[in-house]
Amino acid sequence: MEILDGKLVSQAVKDKLKAQTEERKKQGKKLPHLAAVLIGNNGASETYVASKVKSCSEIGFTSTLIRFPQEVTEEELLFKLNELNDDFDVDGILVQLPLPSHISEQKIIETIYPTKDVDGFHPESVGRMVQGLPAFYPATPYGILLLLEHYKIETKGKHAVVIGRSNIVGRPISIMLSKNDYPGNCTVTVCHSHTPNLAEICLQGDIIIAALGKPEFLKSNMVKPGAVVVDVGITRITDSTKKSGFSIKGDVDYDDVAPKCSYITPVPGGVGPMTIAALLMNTFKACIAKDIA
Repeated sequence: MEILDGKLVSQAVKDKLKAQTEERKKQGKKLPHLAAVLIGNNGASETYVASKVKSCSEIGFTSTLIRFPQEVTEEELLFKLNELNDDFDVDGILVQLPLPSHISEQKIIETIYPTKDVDGFHPESVGRMVQGLPAFYPATPYGILLLLEHYKIETKGKHAVVIGRSNIVGRPISIMLSKNDYPGNCTVTVCHSHTPNLAEICLQGDIIIAALGKPEFLKSNMVKPGAVVVDVGITRITDSTKKSGFSIKGDVDYDDVAPKCSYITPVPGGVGPMTIAALLMNTFKACIAKDIA
């Protein structure tokens, strides 16, 4: 069993982007600029955004953090997004989800220009991805592909089982793994809460992507020997033995499942860092696209 180390691969991606950004600086070219919008004081969102801003600083990107209180109106938020859309220096726009209930998530996603949609959530980005056209891939699925590619995991002809059908992970990764490319060329089965014989289907998976948000859902009796298991889940569980008062659990029962796998991602330290690496990749691509615009 080998660990798919997201921290290691993410650092490799960032090192490469740092070198490319330094080269752009030497040539007097525009440097990538990510604008992140954070609403309220959600602890997890604060952590995620701080990590993204820190990563930008490490590799030489410009970053702007725009904060709004929880009670910001949808109109105010849309006005700011349109300002960022029209700002040539801003290459990528990230609005940290989830949003307050009085703001339409879909309206916010659709307001961001597709050319700056580095989260890959805009319907145009998704449509282009489905058709195999150049597009920004959603960051978490893109991060998974980068991880599989780094470890040279064979995907052609493999049966990939995706547990979860969210627009953020499950659906896009199922499309990306089926594309005629590497990593890809998988036969993909998408499972969800209404899938009968879920354990039986998982046992057929050469690659399992667990993205359903249920801590330690995937057990060893659902995994065949030698499978590649990618755990996308990240849930805070109350844990009195921890100084923080909680522990982080993935969707995979790691200690139970790991001995049966050829490769497996840990939680934390697996897919999480790769999501940030993929976001930075998208931001860099958005920037260099302006060179020929």
